[in-house]
Amino acid sequence: MDPQLIINGLAVGSVLALAAIGLTLTYGILRLSNFAHGDYMTLGAYLTWLANTQGLNIWLSMLLGSVGTIIGMLIAELLLWKPMRDRRASSTTLIIISIGLALFMRNLILLIWGSSNQSYDLPVVQAMQFGDLRIAYYRIVVIGLTILAIAGVYFLLQNSKIGKAMRAVADNIDLARVSGINVERVVLWTWIITGVLTAFAGGMYGLITAVRPNMGWFLILPMFASVILGGIGNPYGAIAGAFVIGLAQELSVPILGSQYKLGVALLMMVLILFIRPQGLFKGTS
Repeated sequence: MDPQLIINGLAVGSVLALAAIGLTLTYGILRLSNFAHGDYMTLGAYLTWLANTQGLNIWLSMLLGSVGTIIGMLIAELLLWKPMRDRRASSTTLIIISIGLALFMRNLILLIWGSSNQSYDLPVVQAMQFGDLRIAYYRIVVIGLTILAIAGVYFLLQNSKIGKAMRAVADNIDLARVSGINVERVVLWTWIITGVLTAFAGGMYGLITAVRPNMGWFLILPMFASVILGGIGNPYGAIAGAFVIGLAQELSVPILGSQYKLGVALLMMVLILFIRPQGLFKGTS
């Protein structure tokens, strides 16, 4: 087993994990399967690139990208998702709307920034040497930052007041409302947390590949595979599922070639669901 492929798989799995946490939170709390999630990731990457190429530090650029992504998500919440919740729209209607939003966002990105691949304005950093293994510096950075982000999400969900409220709403929204929890405030915080994680996922994916208009669209199926594999609505399951998918995709490259990565992700999901139909962990019913 090639250690280089394992590192590549962990880096891709890290990006998928951050994005999948946001995707599973929106489903668990809002019951929304958001197919525009990948395009929000693309938006975060482009806003990060825009700030970085104007002379800002890459990490500050990612923070600004997160702010822009949160604003985009809150606009959609105000104009689309809240009115649809008030009308008690069906899950099928919400999925169709989210696909339409994804197409709108992708074409808006193409209109504003064009179809060319973009790269951050970063200094060239030598690969890190570990014996015979050479690992790209930014892959290590992506894996390390993801570990910190996952620890932060765990602390937020388990120990903070808003985290406990989010878990209560995910378990039973009507009971949470009767118990005095401000559901609309929980929804607002869900979008804020999701926006930060999604924008950082997009920004970090740009560190290890390139920033391009369809980057999020090509990752949306692996993201959903991660969420389903881990147990729908379970953020910790989504993290585990993301790393399984990321490693499976990269380790399959010497055998199948890079063009079949997406097929490998879906095959892994199907195989594990045959063994555990509920996913790796208990999801939201």
